[in-house]
Amino acid sequence: MSVKQINVLIVDDSAFMRRVITTMLESDPSLKVVSYARDGEDALVKIKRYNPDVVTMDVEMPGLDGLSALKLIMCENPVPVVMLSSLTTAGARQTIEALSLGAVDFVAKPVNRQELTRLSSELINTVKTAAQISVKKVCSLNGSIQTKPFSPQNRERTIQPVKVPKIIAIKPSQRDTITILKSSSIELVAVGTSTGGPTALQVLLGKIPKNIPCGIVIVQHMPRGFTGPLAKRLNDLCEIEVKEGEDGDMVLPGRAIIAPAGHQLTFTKKSGNLQISLSDHSPIKTLFKPSVDVMMLSAVEVLGPKVLGVIMTGMGNDGLQGLKSLKDQKGLILAQNEETCIVYGMPKAAVDAGIADKVLPLNELGNEIVSIITRY
Repeated sequence: MSVKQINVLIVDDSAFMRRVITTMLESDPSLKVVSYARDGEDALVKIKRYNPDVVTMDVEMPGLDGLSALKLIMCENPVPVVMLSSLTTAGARQTIEALSLGAVDFVAKPVNRQELTRLSSELINTVKTAAQISVKKVCSLNGSIQTKPFSPQNRERTIQPVKVPKIIAIKPSQRDTITILKSSSIELVAVGTSTGGPTALQVLLGKIPKNIPCGIVIVQHMPRGFTGPLAKRLNDLCEIEVKEGEDGDMVLPGRAIIAPAGHQLTFTKKSGNLQISLSDHSPIKTLFKPSVDVMMLSAVEVLGPKVLGVIMTGMGNDGLQGLKSLKDQKGLILAQNEETCIVYGMPKAAVDAGIADKVLPLNELGNEIVSIITRY
């Protein structure tokens, strides 16, 4: 059985990195590097010529840099772009901006040769995932963003703006769950997300008013050094306070805490107040740090059904174990729908398990959270 070939264009001003990335990608028989580009202008020409399935893009390049090139690519020839980002504060800020401009994901560059193995496996997996994602045309005109659906034939799914909200009907057993919840109150909104999450969180949190009567805690899968800039960007864009979590932080109304990369986040109650604890130790077997499962399981242990679980775009099924625990406690769970997910993995796991009470498009999730909290 033949393997479907994924054609990749590498954009990097470093000849050494181009060779390294090519060797890594072509170690997988399904990946083929069709060409290289030394800067953004060269990339625009090569994309038109080779029509790659995925582009890997360095952020910092002379001439037309990665961010400027990305804007033009998403407007002129939309294609899934994976950013290669340096592990610096400036690199992290640029990466978060790139994700908001339409890049589907990113991989952190290694800081030493020992990390090349990590980069190889991560880059291969990320490029393979990106190849399955359809992108939409995004053009910036006079400071405003204009979007048009774009449906290349070689993509599996096109992510388009949702015009009519769709809600999966609540099953009778789940209606009983909601009735039970009326006797309690929501003390925490616990959110889990991964690939596509930074942009999705901007939409979600943008719908939350600053006077929301409970706190929000978010696990977003990211490398170390990236959750801080993400929190700062969201804090600048949203009405509520958004911050990267610090050990001992209080979970307060009107505040969203993003679990810092490289740590597991759990909860404790002291004098009736909910606060977070950070640790390098994982209480359960997991590939992720932070892990949605670790956060959710701890939330349910401390608060029981007074947690509103929200699972959003991302690969895999991190969060499923914790959401099952929440459902056992008669808790309420919201999932992002397939049409608005960059990767329909984590929400799909909850939906397939039959524990999602509502499945909503991204632009409806924030309003539904507010509605539930004020209703219960």
